[in-house]
Amino acid sequence: MDVEFSEIRSFWVLAGTLHFGRASEQLFLSQPALSKKIRRLEDKVKGRLFTRTRRKVALTEAGRVLLTKAGKLLQDAESALATARAAAEGRAGTLRIGFGIASVSEIVPRTILSFRKSYPDVELQMRDMSTPSQTAALLDGTLDVGILRLPVTSPQLMSAPLFREHLVLAAPVNIRFTKRDRLSDFRDQPFVFLPRSVSETFHDHVLNLCRRAGFTPRIVQEAGEIFTILNLVRAGLL
Repeated sequence: MDVEFSEIRSFWVLAGTLHFGRASEQLFLSQPALSKKIRRLEDKVKGRLFTRTRRKVALTEAGRVLLTKAGKLLQDAESALATARAAAEGRAGTLRIGFGIASVSEIVPRTILSFRKSYPDVELQMRDMSTPSQTAALLDGTLDVGILRLPVTSPQLMSAPLFREHLVLAAPVNIRFTKRDRLSDFRDQPFVFLPRSVSETFHDHVLNLCRRAGFTPRIVQEAGEIFTILNLVRAGLL
């Protein structure tokens, strides 16, 4: 037994006016059409919802019971439609975002704060993921947006540059820098690197820079977090 939204709405309006003529005008229906909707609803209830005379329309006991629920049903339906409409327009729902070490201190915090102010009804699910993991998740549909390092090589994905990174060489205080120093001047120093499994593009990019400078870095330690790498270097443990 399916109850139509229009039947509940017709009942609600008629119960509020207790007048077929005024209810028909509010619903933009003819009186015969309104009467048919009420009869169909009464058939589903298996009882009368209104008593009708030439001068008066009144709710029956069954009508009064339905009236206590009908308002909530209409409100829930309107709310569901509004939420679905907002989701279709991108103003509600769930947005799954992947991000990596490149974006956590640069673009993610300020962008997320701004987005939440503009779209408070959107639930954000943030996942710290490497570039390869983000690419795989975007392709299998478990991620909606990825903030990762370029290039994105899959033809199934669209990408746009958001910001540029500046790479710097970090060294303990006992190693002095001068303006004339080049990357090749550090060829004999031990290096702490980010594992390729964490960020394939970052690892390969730094490695290529060293090779272009004429040497292959002597990697003595790998660490999965930039802050861990900096602390190891600062402590001069290597």
